[in-house]
Amino acid sequence: MSSDHKKKIGLLFSGGKDSTYACAKMLEEGHEVECLVTIISSNKNSYMLHTPDIELAELSSQALEIPLVKDYTEGRKEDELDDIKRAILRSKDECGINAIGTGAIASNYQKDRIDSIAAECGLSVISPLWQINQAEYMRTLQNDGFRYIITSVSSEGLGREWLGREVSDSDLLELIRLSQKFKFNVAFEGGEAETFVLDCPIFKSKRIKVLESSITWNGYFGEYEIRRATLEDKGVV
Repeated sequence: MSSDHKKKIGLLFSGGKDSTYACAKMLEEGHEVECLVTIISSNKNSYMLHTPDIELAELSSQALEIPLVKDYTEGRKEDELDDIKRAILRSKDECGINAIGTGAIASNYQKDRIDSIAAECGLSVISPLWQINQAEYMRTLQNDGFRYIITSVSSEGLGREWLGREVSDSDLLELIRLSQKFKFNVAFEGGEAETFVLDCPIFKSKRIKVLESSITWNGYFGEYEIRRATLEDKGVV
């Protein structure tokens, strides 16, 4: 990649599979991910932001060895866009970014708003997963060694038994089957579930280990809350 096309990226980051894999793709394409941009919302029903276990982005940042720019929002539907813009402008000022990175796959609602915010901030947008085939993408995650757990479910066909589960090859086959039966996005782009990455090839020397957790389930949807986690050496068995 020529220096003209190489971007200094502030990656909108949650610790989930999509933003983490997007980070890997950007690095693979020769960009520099200067910082991770994480906005913590007090509204668990945010239209724009991932909320389950979002506080653990700090551990992910350490595992990736990429600085974290963290900000907060009350998550009111349109006001949160101003809060996202504030965090992006901070990243531009503190980290010298010239582009925003996203893990967006299919949500026009989110992509249109991020594109608009980036334009207002004088930044371009890099979304390497946009319009990717979702089943193929999920298989790629498995094949490339991304280890992730499901931290929330909110779709017919996904029950309590999925919460806290690290997705295996056989689990993925079941998810593909369920997504076809119940008509949800197999990569969870519609918010059907959220995830958290424990390990992947771009975690430099550490991975994340969950030490304490709890499950909340109301009969239709639920959340796996990681109460305590730590970094451990990848060499530990």
